[in-house]
Amino acid sequence: MLPIDTPTLGDRAYLVHDGRVAFVVDPQRDIDRVLDLAAAEGVTITHVFETHVHNDYVTGGHALARRTGAAYLVNADDPVAFDRRPVRDGDVVGIGDGMRVLVRHTPGHTFTHLAYVLEADGAQVAVFTGGSLLYGSVGRPDLLGPAHTEALVHHQYASANGLAAELPDAAAVYPTHGFGSFCAVTQADVATSTIGREKRTNPVLTTPERQFVDELLDGLDAWPAYYAHMAGVNLAGPGEPDLSPPQRADAGQLRERLAAGEWVVDLRNRVAFAAGHVAGTLNFGLDGSFATYLGWLIPWGTPLTLLAETPDQLARAQRELVRIGIDRPAAHATGTAADWTGGDELAAYPRATFADLAQVRHHRPVAVLDVRRDLERAAAHVDGTVHVPLHELLRRLGDVPDGEVWVHCASGYRASIAASVLAAGGRRVVAVDDDFANAAAAGLPVAAGDTARSRV
Repeated sequence: MLPIDTPTLGDRAYLVHDGRVAFVVDPQRDIDRVLDLAAAEGVTITHVFETHVHNDYVTGGHALARRTGAAYLVNADDPVAFDRRPVRDGDVVGIGDGMRVLVRHTPGHTFTHLAYVLEADGAQVAVFTGGSLLYGSVGRPDLLGPAHTEALVHHQYASANGLAAELPDAAAVYPTHGFGSFCAVTQADVATSTIGREKRTNPVLTTPERQFVDELLDGLDAWPAYYAHMAGVNLAGPGEPDLSPPQRADAGQLRERLAAGEWVVDLRNRVAFAAGHVAGTLNFGLDGSFATYLGWLIPWGTPLTLLAETPDQLARAQRELVRIGIDRPAAHATGTAADWTGGDELAAYPRATFADLAQVRHHRPVAVLDVRRDLERAAAHVDGTVHVPLHELLRRLGDVPDGEVWVHCASGYRASIAASVLAAGGRRVVAVDDDFANAAAAGLPVAAGDTARSRV
């Protein structure tokens, strides 16, 4: 069993083989990684399994099956627009001479979610759980909308406990989510697990159902806006992505695109961006959760131009974007910020620490904007700050106080995005590039409380 990690989205796919033939579970859109791994292992992919219609990324399953001629196994009840091998609970799929995959219906993350139990040499050795049973957690039950959340969370509880009762303690657990994905309720702090370990440590298997349901629902926070587009794309059967570079834009064309209201995104890290950038551009650095936050904030369908220091940066960004359905940027430019201005002066804004903020507050009042999510804010916040979560900023710009604004998040990455948005709108900003854990040590008044009271 070979994992194929996509750490920037917090997901994991799997290639499983017997030395001759292989099957793949929940592949990402950029299937070249899977094909390269299979070639390196010297195996032929004969089956591709989907645990569910994914909400957090565009699947590569349809394209991989078409490229390899493999059988594509999808729940018979999913209303897909393409040919596949339909499977249901209880079906058994033979692979090679010694592997069998047993299909188990495990609703909860979605209504039609499936898990796949691997039997080798007559023993149940592993289960591929997708978004059902995760390491120390479960997949979110709220992605299909509030009307279904209560039913799905009870299904999730029953599904996880059903797998735990059915499978031996030694069976390995291989989830798709839980490594940073917003599809998980909480994130994994281990790299591997078994049914036995989950029975001892996972709240879904150690907590009474009503308590589990209440605690899970209380712990849910926002999920990225682009998730709303993923299911439709996946039901249609997405093809292979085009990862060739988009057309090149010169400085004049960049100005025209900005004037037209298009998004021009600078991929450099936040230190470089703050020191000098093309006025009006936005900073989504490749050193953070680039695709997640870009996909979350950009109005869907807005033309997108990418500014990269190198062709490699551009290629990495494109690979990230096709995974969430942004297939072809409108244009790109590579080089330095000075190359992109056409001789115009670079824009810039200062960076600071929480200690700097504490010092400034001694001398003059300043507006401080907290762009973390609601649950982060409720856990702890600096008194006297304004709270507008990053994903709400574009529609709540009017809630940001006038004058100079100091922007902070938990570590600096989201603060830089927010600062770039505000700076592009002509605001004077200071980006707090610091860990929130340093706020109290700097002498700032940090308190916990009801997030609703702290918001504008």
